[in-house]
Amino acid sequence: MFRVAIALMAALLAVPLAAAEKTAAKKTAAHKTVAPTQIQFWHAMSGARGAEIDALVARFNASQKKVRVVATYKGPYDVVERELFAAVRDKKAPHLVQIYELGTADMIAARDAVKPIWRLMVEAGTPLKHDAFVPPVAAYFSDSKGRLLALPFNTSTPVLYYNKDAFRKAGLDPEHAPKTWYQMPQALRAVLDAGAKCALTTTWPSWVLVENMGAWHNQPFATEDNGMDGNDARLNFNTRLMVRWVSMLASWYKAGYFSWSGRGNAAETRFASGECALLTASSSSYAELRRAARFDFGVAQLPYYDDFPDAPQNTLIGGAALWAMGGKTRVEYRAMAKFIAYLAQPDVQAHWHQTTGYVPITKAAYELTEKSGFYLSHPGHQVAVRQLLLRNPTRESKGIRLGHFLQIRAIIEDELEAVWADRATPIDALNAAVERGNTLLSQFDRATKPAKKKAAKGRKTSAAK
Repeated sequence: MFRVAIALMAALLAVPLAAAEKTAAKKTAAHKTVAPTQIQFWHAMSGARGAEIDALVARFNASQKKVRVVATYKGPYDVVERELFAAVRDKKAPHLVQIYELGTADMIAARDAVKPIWRLMVEAGTPLKHDAFVPPVAAYFSDSKGRLLALPFNTSTPVLYYNKDAFRKAGLDPEHAPKTWYQMPQALRAVLDAGAKCALTTTWPSWVLVENMGAWHNQPFATEDNGMDGNDARLNFNTRLMVRWVSMLASWYKAGYFSWSGRGNAAETRFASGECALLTASSSSYAELRRAARFDFGVAQLPYYDDFPDAPQNTLIGGAALWAMGGKTRVEYRAMAKFIAYLAQPDVQAHWHQTTGYVPITKAAYELTEKSGFYLSHPGHQVAVRQLLLRNPTRESKGIRLGHFLQIRAIIEDELEAVWADRATPIDALNAAVERGNTLLSQFDRATKPAKKKAAKGRKTSAAK
């Protein structure tokens, strides 16, 4: 009887003890810290710009506890794109990746490997307003329905830099650079006579001298709205404008007014050292040139031909955008959207613009910067934005989106070099560049068409099911 009583008492005591243990377990679980969702972000920014990306990511990670972005430098733009597609094949793609504008057509052709930014944000319940973005910037990275495929990130446009000290020495007005190309020869002659070793040079020749020259004068570069409307685009920039322009450059080259500095950005060093008095280069180079130059210089909009009725129109953007990759979980997509929404905030964009020299991607960021008085002490930063906002982009000035674009630029620069070396006339060089480039575009068109047919067949099969 005693043993039965003991057993009964133990059983009665076990009930509240078990309940207490469950309650304690629940409390412990509630106090556990949920690990943040980790997002891998690949980028192509090194040096000071890479440091600014690290700082930006650090500020985001510190602003909340649910998402942790890990930024990784993967090399220059072309290396990042190669690494990305290798990772896609191995099913190890990052969540977000920075791809330069030349790779936009390749990313669009990738289709299922990419998650369009507009869809990512809508599904997360935080859609981005397309009209909040600077028109030429948004237009380039949007589909035919005006929906953002990628988030514009580091964007720039070409401007004219000029050495004010060299202008003073030559008796020119240091506060006003030539506005038209017809006014330019007088200034070039003056700085040379005053002792300059080099008058005018340029970086990235195809982008500055050909692509932007067309858009700035509202002239076409390729069919299908410069490739924005389809992969079957063909080059057609061998126009009256371009023949006149390359002919003028050729005459300036022979006269010593224009100096070739290669296909990259070596011209910036020649300008910063004081060797060249005028430079056409990316607006994003402003901060670096300011640090490197030991003289007073100004920033002006690109000159234009004032006998073209539509000029000036607007210049094109360069730079890169952030693409969201497909095949991720719902939780990861929400985390990606949270970071994208943070990057699009006006104060974040304004800070990025002011510290890097890249143009703000949203109108609100530009207005915030303007109200802060930043442009009063940094007027060069505003020139680029005004060029982009000068007019609403047209079919000819929205952007250029072509397959094999990197190779096409190399062809253009190869033909320009043939002109400088007297191996080809301007018209022959332009015709050759168009013909050679169109061969590449035909190859790209054929390579992407089977994917289209396959996708269409897949949709029909799914519908039948």
